[in-house]
Amino acid sequence: MKILVTGAAGSIGSHVAESLCRAGHHVIALDCFTDYYDRSIKDLNAAAVKASGAEFRNVDLASDDLTDVVKGSEVICHLAAQPGISATTPFDAYLRNNVIATERLISAADGNKSLRAFINFGTSSIYGTYANGNETTEAKPSSIYGVTKLAAEQLVLARHREAGFPGLSLRIFSVYGERERPEKLYHKLTKAILENEEFPLYENAREMVRSYTYVGDIVDGCSLVLKNLDACIGEIINLGNNVTHTTGEGIDIIESILGKKARFKLLPPRPGDQKETSADITKAKRILGYKPKVALADGLAREVEWYIKHIHSNARKT
Repeated sequence: MKILVTGAAGSIGSHVAESLCRAGHHVIALDCFTDYYDRSIKDLNAAAVKASGAEFRNVDLASDDLTDVVKGSEVICHLAAQPGISATTPFDAYLRNNVIATERLISAADGNKSLRAFINFGTSSIYGTYANGNETTEAKPSSIYGVTKLAAEQLVLARHREAGFPGLSLRIFSVYGERERPEKLYHKLTKAILENEEFPLYENAREMVRSYTYVGDIVDGCSLVLKNLDACIGEIINLGNNVTHTTGEGIDIIESILGKKARFKLLPPRPGDQKETSADITKAKRILGYKPKVALADGLAREVEWYIKHIHSNARKT
């Protein structure tokens, strides 16, 4: 199939694009390389996607003409977004990159006779402070990120309800692994320990509960959706790990892998942070046969190995 992957230089999108190439699909990979984090990391991800056989294009979904970009696509995997909970990211960036970009992509794809599925990648942040229900649980986002991702999801599903657009949304939970963004917990913690820096830890963060989900399990979930498209159109499906851990347990694992304790700088609680993510994947199991396979300790070992090889070693050379 011809598959369009947006956000393909990102931490999750790059893995999805690579996997689809390995499965024999014709992949068009898009990214606009925003300056949200270090461009060199995105370039590293993009190089891996290109090496896997994808056709890579620098496209801004919020401003560029998308007519030719979406032409002939059978599936669109929409991962491009303004990510994360950040006090320094302006509202306009979330609005532009989550809502406007999604609406423009939907509009460009609508009427494309070849399109079989528009797979929107949502987030557990849609549920709000306690993300522990199933797909029918009321959405109560507690951050601008969560609000705008909910809006993007509903744009996709509204077009489905109104006109039969083949949209669906995957709500993904606390993803980690190789290529994790540099502002996220395990990438940042690994860097701090290896470079003997203080790690900024938000108050009460150790007690927070997370459905830490290895990125490869999310990729597997996407592959299962492609095999079960008819059952997924119009649906919201949670993809995550039904085994939870506290953030403190994750920190302990990283310290054990590196054989060194972190030094912490305690900060006030972060507004909008979730206290608990606990993925109810009953629906994903029933519809897709989805089952996360990678335990947290194993996934973190892979992430640390990747970080040392691709980030830390290169930093030491410069």
